[in-house]
Amino acid sequence: MRPEPYGNPDEAPPPQPLRVAVVSMHTSPADRPGKGDAGGLNVLVLESAMALAARGNRVDIFTRSTGAAHVEPLAPGVTLHALETGGGIVRKHELPNLADAFGEQLERAALAAEQPYDVIHAHYWLSGLAALPVSLSLGMPIVQSFHTLAEEKNRRLGDDDRPEPERRLRTERYLASEVDAIAAVSRAEVDVLCDGVGAPAERVWLVPPAVDTLLFQPAPLASRMEVRARLGVRPEDGLVVCVGRVQPLKGQDLAVRMLQHLPGAVLVLAGDATPGAERYLESLHDLARDLGVEGRVRHIGSVDREALAQLLDAADVVVVPSRTESFGLVPLEAAASGTPVVASRVGGLLESVVDGQTGILIDSRDPMEWADAVGSILEDDDLQVEFGLAGRRAASRRDWQDVAHELETVYRSTVLARS
Repeated sequence: MRPEPYGNPDEAPPPQPLRVAVVSMHTSPADRPGKGDAGGLNVLVLESAMALAARGNRVDIFTRSTGAAHVEPLAPGVTLHALETGGGIVRKHELPNLADAFGEQLERAALAAEQPYDVIHAHYWLSGLAALPVSLSLGMPIVQSFHTLAEEKNRRLGDDDRPEPERRLRTERYLASEVDAIAAVSRAEVDVLCDGVGAPAERVWLVPPAVDTLLFQPAPLASRMEVRARLGVRPEDGLVVCVGRVQPLKGQDLAVRMLQHLPGAVLVLAGDATPGAERYLESLHDLARDLGVEGRVRHIGSVDREALAQLLDAADVVVVPSRTESFGLVPLEAAASGTPVVASRVGGLLESVVDGQTGILIDSRDPMEWADAVGSILEDDDLQVEFGLAGRRAASRRDWQDVAHELETVYRSTVLARS
């Protein structure tokens, strides 16, 4: 257990607020999760930034603009700086070629800031690729969060997935050895970082995300029924929800195959196709038609956070058939909503779902096994309530202020080590 870097608060004055430069090059935290390349990373970046600011710190978030450069306040103490690099929409696999240009603009912005930043926090490998040279040039500590790792993704590819390029694998290994600290989101990610990527264990900190339990919470029955009616779900139907960007790694095809063995259920898929995975989305519709379940599958695209909270609350079961997840915010948000989860027994899902208490974890990708697990919950009202109550209790044990406090500790440790 690392000691606090700033002593006993009863004996020393409170530490000075930090100025933090958060880098999210490939996707803006202001983008809607489930759309384009936006997902759980966007939620984590924005929520933790707002929580850090609520503790008196100043957070500037830097991202690549798909239009003109602009500055936008996101919350008190949190400002978004969209830097114009490359012009327009650029496919994710081409973004590494823009990292140097983005880093140059990031350095200019840091030098022009009213006060120097204390630390850079880079999210995802592309941000680290751009921000590490800035850290070295300005003598500023850098913290890296990977969120997903090529090492793990390539081990669990779907049939239609392309492996992550060698450049990403090499870059992640290099970043892991060069940054001042790594903030990992789960114990599973810590294991991959240390055993697969070669990160020094003493630089890896565990900082799991939290959930907004005021937004995600059980609603009155009338509200749930209204949401279900809008989706065309009859009162006697079971509502199964799968949330996430539509791509082979998320495994939505397994959820569709499962539906064949759940005659009384409707499946709602929330999320847009990741750029480049449009054919996979089309294949889901083809699969549903071939299996004769097309009338019981609803693809509603990405939804805003309030609509997502309503959807998760209205669901009877949330399924997470991902092939890999560093953590998985959706299961935590479902738990906070009082909704049971059935998920793959992989990665961070082992930490966001308590098997047998808040939901069920499954080792296989057999649609029948998934249908049996989901059906066991749909058919047992008492089990739904039991899982729902346990999920709500588990989600309520941690909030974003806890995350902010832990990030401060990581940041201050890097500043202290550099002094």
